[in-house]
Amino acid sequence: MAAPVSAGILLFRQRDGIEVLLVKPGGPFWRGKDAGAWMIPKGMVEAGETLVEAALREFAEETGTRLDTVPWPLCRVRQAGGKIVEAFAAEGDLDPRTLHSIEFEMEWPPKSGERQSFPEVAVARWMPLGEARKLMLTSQLPMLDALEKRLSAQS
Repeated sequence: MAAPVSAGILLFRQRDGIEVLLVKPGGPFWRGKDAGAWMIPKGMVEAGETLVEAALREFAEETGTRLDTVPWPLCRVRQAGGKIVEAFAAEGDLDPRTLHSIEFEMEWPPKSGERQSFPEVAVARWMPLGEARKLMLTSQLPMLDALEKRLSAQS
């Protein structure tokens, strides 16, 4: 059986060095976690979608912002749980305070029979690469290396 595939976008900007936009998922599992909890906006590729279409859709759903730039292929990573993430990169800017994520529903508290809604993304933040390396989900760290390598090659 093939591993599930997600696609996402690593948005970056160049200020006093490279900064990346990372998001922290919503919901009770991620509450109170910081180091290892930040990631790129991403999600499952739906039937009939290309990888880049899925990445753009997920970015819009999780941030409330549609990108007006075309992202380029960055790298592919396998997360600890086996899921494959196709990462794209795009240079851009957005104000994290304008974040507006779609929500998901789950039974909470567990075995209570009650359902609650939570935002897919609780918060977004711009981070310099050094800070991102400390806070990002470990299995997504190769995305930062790939971005740094690509941008260095363009200089």
